[in-house]
Amino acid sequence: MSYDVSVEVSETSLHRRRAAISSVIGTTIEWYDFFIYGTVGALVFPTLFFPDSDPYAGLMQTFLIFAIGFVARPVGSFIFSHFGDRFGRKTTLIFTLLMMGIATTTMGLLPTYETIGIWAPLLLSFLRFLQGLSAGGEWGGAVLLSMEWAGRDRRGFFASLPQLGSPFGLVLSSTVVSLLLTVSGDAFFSWAWRIPFLFSLGLVIVGLYARLRVLESPEFQKVLKDENVSQAPVLESLRTYPKTILWAILVNIVMFAAFYTFSTFFIGYGSTFLNLDQNLLTNATVLGGIAAALAVVLFGHFSDIVGAKNVYVVGVLSLVVWAFPYFVLVNSKQPFLIVTAVAFAFFTFGAMYGPLASFVASSFPARLRYSGSSVAYAIGAVLGGGIAPMISTFLVDNFDSAFAVSTYLISLALLGLIGALKLKEL
Repeated sequence: MSYDVSVEVSETSLHRRRAAISSVIGTTIEWYDFFIYGTVGALVFPTLFFPDSDPYAGLMQTFLIFAIGFVARPVGSFIFSHFGDRFGRKTTLIFTLLMMGIATTTMGLLPTYETIGIWAPLLLSFLRFLQGLSAGGEWGGAVLLSMEWAGRDRRGFFASLPQLGSPFGLVLSSTVVSLLLTVSGDAFFSWAWRIPFLFSLGLVIVGLYARLRVLESPEFQKVLKDENVSQAPVLESLRTYPKTILWAILVNIVMFAAFYTFSTFFIGYGSTFLNLDQNLLTNATVLGGIAAALAVVLFGHFSDIVGAKNVYVVGVLSLVVWAFPYFVLVNSKQPFLIVTAVAFAFFTFGAMYGPLASFVASSFPARLRYSGSSVAYAIGAVLGGGIAPMISTFLVDNFDSAFAVSTYLISLALLGLIGALKLKEL
């Protein structure tokens, strides 16, 4: 009886494509949901949920709830990475997608402070916490499902594909808000702001369809076959790889701080401190997301050629170079210069984010990979992205200069370089 190797190769290629496509779709939806709070919140939540506060205090309160999503991410990473390393990547990812969709859709149905008083920001905080739980479990599973279907020589590229969900989600959320601002006008601030949140329901249905068609990754299937599943993967990864997790956290901090400074803080800073047109801010963010997406794929590809660590370091150094020119151009209030500043800023982010997935995930063995990489990613998100908009707002208000934010980013970049030089791929 003959055995047709081409059939097996064809089947592997099919499932590899499905894993990559479903991971991109799933992470795009997850990040759209997670980002839509920052995009809409920076524009309207200070008025709708904190009407008794002055503009600065209202923006800070909005960013405080924004940060709750990041505080929840380590909790979500602990919970979902446990199941991901014990029962599989696919099942866990389906659950995280459902949780995110339900939380985001419910945000679109929330009464405001005018209707239910203090319960409005409290419920908003709870839903933001659920978003954070979901995001904490999403990243590791999506990256691993795509990466573990790829061969070792293509890990960097395939691991970078789920990373597209971040810029794609940003582009989608910013585009939806920009269109609604144009079409609805003043109605956006009374009721149309709810539409982007309700839009999540349809996206989740698409994401579930894509994920249900994917098989479990071959590397995790081997872990199951060899009966090598950890009974407590999170605790085991913390016990056996503490330094690896620490270095991976440092690698993640600067990347997250850069992203949320160039997205969420940028919109709040531009509208509150510079009084720039809100459509300009959201449109610049859309173009920035496109630049980030191009950089993610480009540098993910390069990471297979020259090494993920080397590519990541180039990205961090690019951020150091651009940190001060970025605010010089933004403060000019000239649309072309602002768009240029944002586009290149997001390109530097993509240069870090593209190789980061395989760089961090490959630092852990397959049986603990979901847990180790997810915990490091989630903690880095809290220490980098979750508080970046608040810290940046505080620095601008107290130093009366956005260049204080540039210094903040460069300081974190130095930590990222230390983490990158210490982190080793297996």
